[in-house]
Order: sequence, then C-alpha cells, then structure tokens
Amino acid sequence: MEQTNPSSSSSYGNGVKSFVKSLTMLLVTIILLGYLLVWVMIPTNTYYLHWFPIVLSKTNSTYFGKQGGSILIYTFPILLVAALGCLYLHYGKHDARSGSWDSWRRPVIVRGPLGIISWTELSFLVMFAGLLVWSFYSYMHSMFRYARAEATQHGISVSEAKLKSSALLLGLIGNMCLALLFFPVTRGSSVLRLIGLTSEASIKYHIWIGHTAMTFFTAHGLCYVIFWAKTRRVLEVQMLKWDKVGVSNLAGEISLLAGLVMWATTFPRIRRKLFELFFYTHYLYVVFVVFFVLHVGLSTACTMLPGFYLFVIDRYLRFLQSQQQVQLVSARILPCRAIELNFSKSPGLSYTPTSSVFVNIPTLSKLQWHPFTVTSSSSTEPDRLSILIKSEGSWSKSLYQRLSSYNPAENLQVSVEGPYGPPFTDFLRHDKLVMISGGSGITPFISITRELLHRANTACEKTPRLLLVCAFKTSLDLSMLDLLLPVSGTALDGSRLEIQIKAFVTRETNPAGEEQSPFRTILFKPSLRDAPISAVLGPWSWLWLGLIISSSFMIFLLSIGFLTRYYIHRIEHKPNKAYSDSSGAALYMMFICISIASTATVGFLWNKRQSAQEIRQVQSTETPPMTSPSPVFHDMDWELESLPRQTLSKATMAHHGKRPNLKKILLDCEGSSIGVLVSGPKKMRQEVAEICSCESAHNLHFKSISFSW
Repeated sequence: MEQTNPSSSSSYGNGVKSFVKSLTMLLVTIILLGYLLVWVMIPTNTYYLHWFPIVLSKTNSTYFGKQGGSILIYTFPILLVAALGCLYLHYGKHDARSGSWDSWRRPVIVRGPLGIISWTELSFLVMFAGLLVWSFYSYMHSMFRYARAEATQHGISVSEAKLKSSALLLGLIGNMCLALLFFPVTRGSSVLRLIGLTSEASIKYHIWIGHTAMTFFTAHGLCYVIFWAKTRRVLEVQMLKWDKVGVSNLAGEISLLAGLVMWATTFPRIRRKLFELFFYTHYLYVVFVVFFVLHVGLSTACTMLPGFYLFVIDRYLRFLQSQQQVQLVSARILPCRAIELNFSKSPGLSYTPTSSVFVNIPTLSKLQWHPFTVTSSSSTEPDRLSILIKSEGSWSKSLYQRLSSYNPAENLQVSVEGPYGPPFTDFLRHDKLVMISGGSGITPFISITRELLHRANTACEKTPRLLLVCAFKTSLDLSMLDLLLPVSGTALDGSRLEIQIKAFVTRETNPAGEEQSPFRTILFKPSLRDAPISAVLGPWSWLWLGLIISSSFMIFLLSIGFLTRYYIHRIEHKPNKAYSDSSGAALYMMFICISIASTATVGFLWNKRQSAQEIRQVQSTETPPMTSPSPVFHDMDWELESLPRQTLSKATMAHHGKRPNLKKILLDCEGSSIGVLVSGPKKMRQEVAEICSCESAHNLHFKSISFSW
C-alpha cells in the first residue's frame, strides 16, 4: 500500500491556505477601491445624472423597488468584504506581522484634542477630511447652480433657496459620517481585524466620527428651522409634518433630539464624573437609528446600513453570550485593594495577550458592563481566565467591599462578554520589549509576560528580552508584580525568560518597614447554572460569523423581495394609491432584526451544544474532583512554581520617592528593533510617544494600550 508523506500533505495544505488568503485579500482590495471610488463620485452630477439612473433601471424591479440600487451599491459590497474577511481570518492565523509599515505607525502628533496620532492615522484622517471637503464643495456647487430656478419655482428668494440647499447638503455629509460610525464599536468585526485594529483601539475613531456627524446633523436641523422661519411658514406645522411619501420632518427631529442627548453626555468632564448617565443615555442610539431610517427611508439609509448591520449582529451575539452565568472559581484580594477574579474557561477557547473581557455583576448593577484586561495566558492556563480589578471607581469599590465581607451562603453571579483582542501578537518580532505602565496599567503586561514565558520554553525562535518599567503610588501596589507569572500548574523554566523590572514608588520615599500582608483568596462553590467561558461561536468562530453575515443578508433580501412583490407593489399599482415610505422602512427594519436573530441564534445554540459536549468529554477523562471547599477566606503565601519568588525579586529594582526618567531609559536601550508598549495615564502615554517620535529613536516602535477614553 502506498503511504502518504505527512510533510508533503502539510505543505500542500499550507499552499492551499496561502492561495485562499491571497485570493481573498485581492478581492477585498478590489471591492474596497471600487467602493471608495463610488463615495468620491456620489456628490457629482456624473453619478446622479448618469451612473445612478443606469443602476436604478437595472434594479428597480417588482421585488426590490427603488431601494434595490442602493442596497447593491452601498450595502452589498461591505457585507461581502466582511464575509470574505471572516474567511481570511480563519485561514490567516499567524503570530507576527512584518515590520515594513513600522515607519507609518510612528507617532506624529502627541499632544492635542485628538490624542496620540500616528502617520497612518493622520493619513486616513486627512483623506476623510478631504472627502468631506470635496463632498461639501461638490454638493454646494451643484445645488447653488439651480438656486435661482428653485427660487422662482417655489416663490422664495435666491438666498432662501441657497439656505434650503445648504441644509440638505449638511444632512448628506452627516450621512457620510454616519456610514462609518458603527464600525469602530463592533467588537468582533472582521473588517477591523483585516486592517489590524481592535474595537478597544478604535473607540477614539468612533468618538471623532460621532462629534463630526452630530455637528453636521445639528447644523442641518438648525438651517431648516431658520429656513421655515424666514419663509414665513407655520413652524409648528412644518416641525410636526410626517409625509406619507418622502422625508418625515418629525421623525428626523426625534432622531436629532436623541442624538443631542447622547452627544451632550459624551464630553470628557461629564462622561468621567457621571459615567452612569453617559452609559444609560447611550442606549438612545436605538431611537436615533430607528427614527433616522423613518426620516429618510431605507434607500437613503443604505449608506449607513452596512456598519449598523454588522454592529447589530455583534450586539446580538454579545447579548446571547451574556445570558449565561459564568463559573467564578476564585478571587484573590491583593494588599493594594485590587482583586484578581479567576474564571473557569473552555479548553478550546484561545485568545491573544492584551485581550479584554466585559464583566457584568447583576448584584452591583444589572446594566453596567465594564472592560478589563485579561491577565492570564491561554497557552499556560488552558482551563482558567483571569482579570485584575483595581478598586478605584464606585463599581469596583462596591465589588471590593462585597468580597472583603463575603458571606459563604451567597453566590456571586457574573456574566461575561468576550474575550476580544488582536488577531496576532506583533510584539514577538522585536529584539526587545520595553513595557511602561502606570498604576493598574500593568494589567495588559501580565498576559504578555506569561505568554513570553511559555514561548521561551516551547518555541524554537528567540524570545524578545523584557524590560518592565512600572510606576506605582505606594509600596502596597508592588504586590501586583507577583501576578506577572502563573501561580501554579505549569512546569516552565523561568530562567529562560530574560526579564528586568524597574519599579518606581512615587509617593513614598522609603520602603515600607512592615512586611506586606499575604494575598487572601476566596474559593467559590460551583453552581449547576454556571458554565465555563467559551467562544460565542466556538473554535471556528470566524467561519460561523461569515456564515451568519451571508445567510442573514440572503434571508433579508428574500423577505423584502416577497414583501415588495406581493404586498407593496400591489398597493402602489392601484389608482391614486401610494404605500407609506415610513411603513415600508419599519417593515424592512423588522426583517433585518428577524433575519439576524434567527441565523445568529442557530449558530450560537449549535456551538453551545458542541462546547458542552467538549467540556463533558474533558471532565470524563479527568480525575474525579474532590469535594469543593466552602467559600471562605484563606491567607496564603502563594508559591510561584513556574519561577520562584526569589528569582523574580532578583530581577526587580525598586526605587522610592522618584519617577522614572523615561527618556534616558528608552534612549539607552540597545537593539535594532525595540517595541515600546505603554499603558497608563494620559501624560505618561504622551511622554513616551514624544520620545519615540524623535529622529534619534528610529529603533523604537511605539504602541499605546489604553482603555481610558
């Protein structure tokens, strides 16, 4: 019998994957370039007088009506890119990325209202601003050309006609901003992953676009109010107008009002001092979007539909995942008033360092979800996921007080969304990693350190050298350094990891005379209702997400085709009959929700059953567990089995009463490629970015890890 060579089969499989990835990326690039060309041409007469009428003549059928062309031009390309992106990410798993674009990632603007801006971000910002300016000029040039004719037709002055045109073009440009608004907040977005972004790093783009969109929409509404007042029209009648066909004024005003309430609470002073107010008012985005669609109709709303469609899929999957209570195994209370929560997780769930999860504890707040960085590594801790919570805000202080006086008879219910994180670990390509943290900003570096410890013991290639520079307020905060390495369950040789720690205690001039108290731990009783944390769509999550996107969109098209052909079309063909645009838009939105809910629910339940079977198989092969201890406090001096505490302390240099000289530390680093990761207060991030942007720091590659927006 002929035998197959395993190495040749593996090479063949890698070749097929490489071909699929290359072909997919080529298609995505072509589609995006064509899509960008369409947006550049939209404000021109060439598009509206020649291109768009041709598309309408081909798509205005009895099945899709007047919105068929808009769906084809605006919605279909991006959803296709999202589905292809899922295919690429399924086959495109890798650990490092080429450094050919490092110069474009260097910070160019450090201090300013927009925060730290790299050359890549600045380039896209300039292109987006250029598109808005070009669209404004082109719309104004086209509309003002016919202002005199419109003034004669409606019996108004030329200036009043221009005011009306200005109001319209401001709304059209606001729609362009709205088309991008929901992409950055789609946590499991394949579109973001294709360009190497995560939702956490993209929040600032959502903020920029949101401010820009609301500026244009507010000006749009004010211009129409001024126009109605100047033309001596009854203001109340115009503002309460809801036409059966065309634009509905009242729906637009409701949408604008909801947007203004959200906008008012997003400014930093209000958001940070009254976070709950900001959090709850942001749910008004549902009112904003629904009445926006009722205001303009589905055909015009198709410009923003792709981003919102992907956001709804992601939001519904998060909702399904959050309904399951997760199994909280233990909690460790640190001397510095920080808490490490340890959850049970499915062995099949893997995530990259610096990933984050969103946590909800109903006994503290049923609606509040707070993001926390994962401190564990799925490589070294296959059955556990850990997060660190510093007692700083009102929510975390309530949790600390609750655990400090924990009652064994109680059961702490916790729900989790995630984890979410980057698809690759690009820091592995550097010769040396310099990680700079302030306070609780050390948390993302804990997972990086544990991951590098694992790779130093298992990988063939060389692991980057580590320099951790951390600043704390008090000596008690030094206890967070004990979390850098796994507590137990590993047999890794810590001496293989080259690590140096420089710790700075800024508010104490002398080391604490007393020995710090040991960690306290709480062991929780397992509950039958709790389940380990698992991927919402299983190990093949990207393929399942691509299937949900494509199948739900097909169901949506079939639904609206049936509705248009056998209901709306029959009404509109009766004499003196016209179907309400608002009613049609409401039905279309309902079909979108039904198609997404049905397909996502099927995918979630299927993978939930598969995950349950996997967990039962793992449990059946393990040694039967002993009786769980009662959930009480234990004072324990944890032994770091993977690297003894003495070895870690030898690598640590503690400095009291001073701050780190970051410029000297960074510029003294030797190496051709040094990755500089910073996580901490805004001033610290700005200082490090300023150093890395210097001409003499060509070997420093800056990356900010920030969750404070």
